[in-house]
Amino acid sequence: MRPDSPAKLPRADLEGVLELLGRPAHLRLLRQLRRGIEKESLRIAPDGTLAATPHPPALGSALTNPHITTDFSEALLELVTPPLMRLSALEKTLRDLHGFVLRRIGDELLWAASMPCQLPADEEAIPIARYGRSNVARMKEIYRRGLGYRYGRRMQTIAGIHFNWSAPDELLCLVQSARGQREEFAEFKTAAYFGLVRNFRRHLWLPLYLLGAAPVVCRSFVAGRDHPLEPLGEDAHSLHAPFATSLRMGELGYQSSAQETLAICYNDLASYAHSLLAGLSTPWPPYERIGLFDERGEYKQLNTHLLQIENEFYAAIRPKRTTLSGEAPLKALRERGVEYVEVRALDVDPFEPLGVSRQTLEFLDVFLLHCLLADSPPCDERERREIAANQRTAVWRGREPGVELVRCGRALSLRRWGEALLAEMAPIAELLDRAHHHRRHSAALAEMAARLAEPERTPSARAVGGAARRRRELFPMVSGTEPPPQGGAAHRAGWTPRRRPSTPSWPPCRWPTRKPSSAPTTAPSRSTWPPTTPSTAHEPFGPRLPVGRRSRRPGGGGSPPTSSRGRSGKGACRTPWPGACACTA
Repeated sequence: MRPDSPAKLPRADLEGVLELLGRPAHLRLLRQLRRGIEKESLRIAPDGTLAATPHPPALGSALTNPHITTDFSEALLELVTPPLMRLSALEKTLRDLHGFVLRRIGDELLWAASMPCQLPADEEAIPIARYGRSNVARMKEIYRRGLGYRYGRRMQTIAGIHFNWSAPDELLCLVQSARGQREEFAEFKTAAYFGLVRNFRRHLWLPLYLLGAAPVVCRSFVAGRDHPLEPLGEDAHSLHAPFATSLRMGELGYQSSAQETLAICYNDLASYAHSLLAGLSTPWPPYERIGLFDERGEYKQLNTHLLQIENEFYAAIRPKRTTLSGEAPLKALRERGVEYVEVRALDVDPFEPLGVSRQTLEFLDVFLLHCLLADSPPCDERERREIAANQRTAVWRGREPGVELVRCGRALSLRRWGEALLAEMAPIAELLDRAHHHRRHSAALAEMAARLAEPERTPSARAVGGAARRRRELFPMVSGTEPPPQGGAAHRAGWTPRRRPSTPSWPPCRWPTRKPSSAPTTAPSRSTWPPTTPSTAHEPFGPRLPVGRRSRRPGGGGSPPTSSRGRSGKGACRTPWPGACACTA
């Protein structure tokens, strides 16, 4: 039953929906948002180069462990949290995962940025992830081999943070009633999430400017390629664009001229599925020239189509659905509709011990709710071109004084447009604060407004400016003998500094090297999990998380993956959505 009859509801614009959500009986719905994080990090050797070692056995099977796996490379770890309602629980889970990993990778480190460390001169020396001998494992490996042939292995070493987000069905039902829409709820829910996706793409330039943290790359990453980058001061290893925000989201990162021909449509599920299926079934001449097999008869790629599988399509945000065993993601989406969205535009923040801050997550709650609740008209070809142009501008010139974007064919200052959007989001932040009995969402919004007014406060400006002031080399970020100052990006730490100066020190991978003397070096067996003896004194990250079951077959998988992530390759969610977790109670 719907919470109110349409006759009793206020007007259906954004202000009216917010008025309805602000009623005491409905505020609780804002505490039921679900979020999950998939955080990628390169393993590196102590000298700052890419780790050449295989995935550590102590972390469990990369195929079946639902929390710790690999992405493209054996060296590219991915830490996956379950979907949780409380940001404090999400933050703690990610911290626990870091602690579990760091105690089991020996003297290796976790790279603290999105753009990769110093890479081998020969791309073939970048190891592709291996998952075993089962059919699923072989498919995942061949898919990654195809990515290497198509886009180059260097590009696939870029790391990022994927933020999975969903609103409770009861909240969506309330919005449906407020708008007076009478279709089946499942249809409305899917349409609402596609509206969110369209608004996110329209305003993607804003999180790129506010949160982008990848303005610098190592020379080894662009070796042999034409690029417009400039040397970073006296640093012999680093290149940058003076006003760039997130090179990861531009032509040097996850961009493909071949995929641009797809013109994916986000106006509704049918159009989205149709345009994506075209990429899955259309042969592409350059990929046909690569061929299916090498001289030894081994597969080089899954097929010669424009997309091998759905997840090969690089998008800043994806509509998603939890899949059944053996089910293709697009089939699940077409049959059961959208369940959540996956935001893929977040850089790893080198100034944060976990790669993402609580404040960033609070801002994303506000931003995504605004995208969900605000009007979202269909997108035409003209607007699609404007979205692409604005993204390019934000990536390369986001911090340039007076930079302008394009809206409805007219030039508009990035700062003025951003201030107008943040003003629209203010009532949403206030509602979230009322629901949670604090002021953190409004504080997060105020910080983003300050970044609009003062570009030097953005992570991208701090990354460039911090290195230039200290005349320190960003690449390679080698570990030194001196103890790191408090405030570095302490991914390597078994603790988090209680105080951090306003400008953290560089390089961000000079982690503290404290380790508890009694830390185990191998994964616990299931028979001894959870540990019966309290280990809090030796586990500053909290209780250790279980790892995937070891396979009885050499190199194979044990228990099946809990979602499509283990089967579908890069970018899908690994955990059931929504998930049952004690932390969400």
